[in-house]
Amino acid sequence: MSAARLTGTKYGCGSGGCGACTVMLSRYDPHCSANACLLPVVSLHGAAVVTVEGIGSTKTKLHPVQERIAKAHGSQCGFCTPGMVMSMYTLLRNQPQPSLEDIREALTGNLCRCTGYRPIVDGFKTFCGVSECCQNGESGKNCCGGGPSTLCNGSSDVSQTSAFRKTVQTLVLHLHFQLMLQKGGGGRLCFQGNRVKWFSPADLSDLLELRAAHPNAPLVVGNTNVGPNMMFKGDVHPLIISPGSVMELHTVSWGKKGVTFGSACSLSEVKEELQGAVGRLDPEESRVFQALLNTLRCLAGKQIRNMATVGGNILSADPKYDLSCILAAADCTLQLVSKEVPLNEKFFAGFGRTHLRADEVLLSLHIPRSQPWEFVSAFRQAQRREFAFSIVNAGMKVVFKEGTDTVQSLSIFYGGMGPTLLRVKRTCEGLVGMSWNEGLLEEACRLLAEEVALPPTAHGGKTEFRSILSLSFFFKFYMQVVQELREKGVGVADLPLEYLSALKPFKNEVPQGHQTFQMVSEIQSSKDPVGRPRVHIAAFQQATGEAKYYDDLPAVSGELFVFMVTSTRAHAKIISMDFSEALRVPGAVTFLSARDVPGQNRRLWFNNTEELFAEEECTFRPLQVCCVGQIIGAVVAESREQAKRAAERVRVTYDDLSPVFFTIEEAIQHQSFFNPKRKLERGNVDEAFGKVDRILEGEMYMGGQEHFYMETQGLIAVPRGEDGEMDLYVATQHAAFTQEVVGHTLGVDSNKITCHVKRLGGGFGGKVMKIASLSAIAATAAYKTGRAVRCVLDRGDDMLITSGRHPFLGKYKVGFMNDGTILAADITYYSNGGSTLDESSFIMEKALLHMDNGYKIPNLRGHGLVCKTHLPSYTAFRGFGGPQGLTIIESILHEVAAECGLPAEEVRAVNMYSEEESYTHHRQPFCPRDMVRCWDECLEKSDYSSRRLAVQHFNATNRWRKRGICAVPLKFGIGFSKGFYNQGAALVNIYKDGSVLVSHGGTEMGQGINTKAVQIASRILGVPMSSIHIKETCTGNVPNAAPSAASFGTDAVGMAVKDACEKLMKRLEPVMKAYPKWTWSQWIVEAYCQKISLSATGFFMGPHTSVDWEKSEGAAYYYFTFGACCSEVEIDCLTGDHKNIRTDIVMDVGKSLNPALDVGQVEGGFVQGLGLYTIEELQFSPDGALRTRGPNQYKIPALCDIPPQLNVHLLADSQNPNAIYSSKGIGEPPVFFGCTLFFAIKEAIAAARRESGLNGRFALSSPATVEKIRMACVDRFTEMVCFTKPGSFTPWAINV
Repeated sequence: MSAARLTGTKYGCGSGGCGACTVMLSRYDPHCSANACLLPVVSLHGAAVVTVEGIGSTKTKLHPVQERIAKAHGSQCGFCTPGMVMSMYTLLRNQPQPSLEDIREALTGNLCRCTGYRPIVDGFKTFCGVSECCQNGESGKNCCGGGPSTLCNGSSDVSQTSAFRKTVQTLVLHLHFQLMLQKGGGGRLCFQGNRVKWFSPADLSDLLELRAAHPNAPLVVGNTNVGPNMMFKGDVHPLIISPGSVMELHTVSWGKKGVTFGSACSLSEVKEELQGAVGRLDPEESRVFQALLNTLRCLAGKQIRNMATVGGNILSADPKYDLSCILAAADCTLQLVSKEVPLNEKFFAGFGRTHLRADEVLLSLHIPRSQPWEFVSAFRQAQRREFAFSIVNAGMKVVFKEGTDTVQSLSIFYGGMGPTLLRVKRTCEGLVGMSWNEGLLEEACRLLAEEVALPPTAHGGKTEFRSILSLSFFFKFYMQVVQELREKGVGVADLPLEYLSALKPFKNEVPQGHQTFQMVSEIQSSKDPVGRPRVHIAAFQQATGEAKYYDDLPAVSGELFVFMVTSTRAHAKIISMDFSEALRVPGAVTFLSARDVPGQNRRLWFNNTEELFAEEECTFRPLQVCCVGQIIGAVVAESREQAKRAAERVRVTYDDLSPVFFTIEEAIQHQSFFNPKRKLERGNVDEAFGKVDRILEGEMYMGGQEHFYMETQGLIAVPRGEDGEMDLYVATQHAAFTQEVVGHTLGVDSNKITCHVKRLGGGFGGKVMKIASLSAIAATAAYKTGRAVRCVLDRGDDMLITSGRHPFLGKYKVGFMNDGTILAADITYYSNGGSTLDESSFIMEKALLHMDNGYKIPNLRGHGLVCKTHLPSYTAFRGFGGPQGLTIIESILHEVAAECGLPAEEVRAVNMYSEEESYTHHRQPFCPRDMVRCWDECLEKSDYSSRRLAVQHFNATNRWRKRGICAVPLKFGIGFSKGFYNQGAALVNIYKDGSVLVSHGGTEMGQGINTKAVQIASRILGVPMSSIHIKETCTGNVPNAAPSAASFGTDAVGMAVKDACEKLMKRLEPVMKAYPKWTWSQWIVEAYCQKISLSATGFFMGPHTSVDWEKSEGAAYYYFTFGACCSEVEIDCLTGDHKNIRTDIVMDVGKSLNPALDVGQVEGGFVQGLGLYTIEELQFSPDGALRTRGPNQYKIPALCDIPPQLNVHLLADSQNPNAIYSSKGIGEPPVFFGCTLFFAIKEAIAAARRESGLNGRFALSSPATVEKIRMACVDRFTEMVCFTKPGSFTPWAINV
């Protein structure tokens, strides 16, 4: 599509795991959404592909889907928006009036890292007539469901404007496909590429002929397995056979015994067919179909299900693919060309292998109907309920002797318990003839525990958890069958009522909620946009795919591509590096290393240096690497594919060095710390410990987090061929720093390097430091070759090289009174900084500066140590150490409450700052009034007291489901503690036609900084927002700008824009007074004629902030943003799954410049925190290699994870005299609110443990994943599994 200049479809991951590349594929009705990254062009012969550009544009007419997602504020950074639009558009083409469930299902394969999903759903649900106003603050024409180009809700047409286009397009497609069918689809097709030959057989006989001639060629239809393996694992297939057009493989036939699906039927087709069958068949006949449906609903995303085939799912022979277990348990059969075979454990030869002959072809799958005394169920547990591979899945079927509860036969299959499908034969045979009662359950668990035991070194790790899941699944199956037998009047097994809730799976719901904010004063001019919920100024362009990101820019003539070569060892000497074979790859141009850098091979940051390429420091120290993923070279080639292939052929020989270590604990043992080591102290901690009623010691670990911005890091470096000038079109949050580093690398002055930043597809702090190094490498390649060079990191390399949020370990000692009042706390924070310092010291400082949160602890001491390990350097991430520092103190409050036997909210309230003039532990004065207001309002709006009672009642009446509820306050510092960064600059130009161009030093990355800047300029200049334009961030326009970070961007940029506009208005004032009745355009022309400058710079010199670490004092922040959050969760004690039920947030944003954007930031930050504290888990191998290098392994929150009720309230009547128009920064603080889910989960686990007689403290580290939740819920099943002593084996993954 890039060749066709259709750049609206985004490349986010390359594996179908994010949905950014969604397009609509049409061969005949129904249309289907699909991942463009998985669709080879040659597979689309005879198909129509519709991209986001094909449905509407700002130049012609917006499609209602595009319009409504924009007006509902569902587009922030915008990188995921075209994919969202196309998923919804496809749904509407098939179903003009969808239900909320249809919308939810359509979006399961689309990820968003910015919005929190709620506004996206709000925009789209207007198509099913159940939505109210989209929170634009005005009913009528500005509502996302109204306006001149959108029909009223409930109309049968999608839109008036699209009706004709849809009819014509559909008619053309139908005629085209009918002609193809009449012609029989044509003959065999053959496509020859440089490395691969692709055959598409005409019919079944042609397929068999090709298969006989090429038995080792893979058969590919959906390309959801072979494609990713070719891209990411390096699989090479010189010849591929694609039987997608063979009609015999697409048939669906029903018979008396069941249904037969052609092997090329998509999973979506299977799901829809079974859904219809369940609706029309007797429940006894459809048990197998219902079990399959339950699996298919959670299997992958909609786009993958539309492309993946049932045959491909089976023949992939991957036990995590879910279907094989239930199909095997249900006694399904496979029709091959030569014979019919049962689908069972004997069909599979190992991981990714079956016992089929190489030339065999799978024709169809037969699924039988259920029999009257046959009971079937399927189970699965994954990191995320939807759009995630299962950790363990199971299919179970029991057949009873008619009219009894005596087991006649039993089939139990597990996936994820080994390299292939596992049938627990001994267990099944041992239970035959037994009655279905407690005795059978005990015997089954005993046999299962022996038969499913995994060695601690098993592939995939989590061995104890997987074994426990296998027992839990059987227990659920046992209870389900007991219930069904009772309905038949058979069985005497006793099943307590409090067990029954365990049988109901969590329902995935569409997130909804209420958002409230204070409207502007009635006396404010209607033309003044400040304080109004205006739509993001680029939302419509983002929804149509017209918004350009760096990789959307057209190729420069002669452009090359650079690909990084990284270390595969964590600590080693490089003995040799041979790139000769790499340069023999067609298209390869040159190889880069430290020797090719014309200037400094260093990135300098506050006197801390980091190598661009690994290099020799001196003749006595050979070339060394200090982490897996360190850049040691780069290959430059004519295309990205050639550069990647060439990089893979660079041969590096290592000599391992010792010691090598990766974890915080190991760093403590080796005393491996970076300087400086920080300390803050208030009061006399040691003395206070002697005056308390109780003392508690403990620790809290928080894992790291991957940024997972939808747009990976990269840039285009364009040499200008004169005086060393170079332009960089770069995805950076800190253009000035990138400019500086590139200048030093090339050995030229900064005035010859110009950085251009239009927008980022998400940043979250991750595009500050590492992008500067990548830019320097790309610039070196451009310098060496004299040609433009493009660098775009693959998702896996981005995650490997750039790292993310720091893991933290907090060790504490706290002294408190019996009423929960804390008098003393001594906390030591350890962070894993990785191999170089990066921004780790500043992040540790922020953690220490937030260690008090909203609590007045009179004697408080904190030490901060950054551990030096052999991992890629951790870097800035939204919150910048704040969430880690805040979470540790909240963990302390939680433990103190538990120890005192008091509700946690009471302990939080008794320790909260309350004096009108309070002082932080670093002696910065502040007023906590609005923090207390947020806390009180949050408890009230969330109905906390009555819901806590309801939680207690729920826990008392449910054994295997438990709930928890938690509320926390927040005090978060805004601005940079390094005072010189608290500055902003802008340039405002007015042209003779009256239009205004604003330039500033901030970076637009979805937070709406440009929108707010335009609102501010509009207020002061008195011109409509439509007359004001922001082109880009450019170091040539605004020099030396601070990074867009620390929630300070709008504060700095807004003040600078205000300053520039006020200067201009002051110059225009005489003209306006002289001609009061003239229009703005006339005033501007007159000012020009009077030679009045219509260009002005604006500057904001923020406050001086600093901390004297020796004295433990200083005004570290400009001001504080306050808030409070309450969340309720429910956990499944048997599987570790959890459901976020409801979240209420009250946030103090001062007088909001744009409530819609601020609400979006609150929701998006919270959902990112949801991931941090519950889902997102980075895994490293014991030798320091990152295992989670893409969306298949690393899960960020999806639509199914969002609380069905997500309510956000902006605190009314709040003032902030320190910032632009009394507003407050809001980007970072809400991330911390994800901890309410963590502590609510911990409460729920505590309730489960009490059922097992465990009332004491227990450890729970963040994130609270399904594994950790299940392992903490100790019960009869966990006690049946043998645990291996840590340290006695090499684990699959380590906590760093």
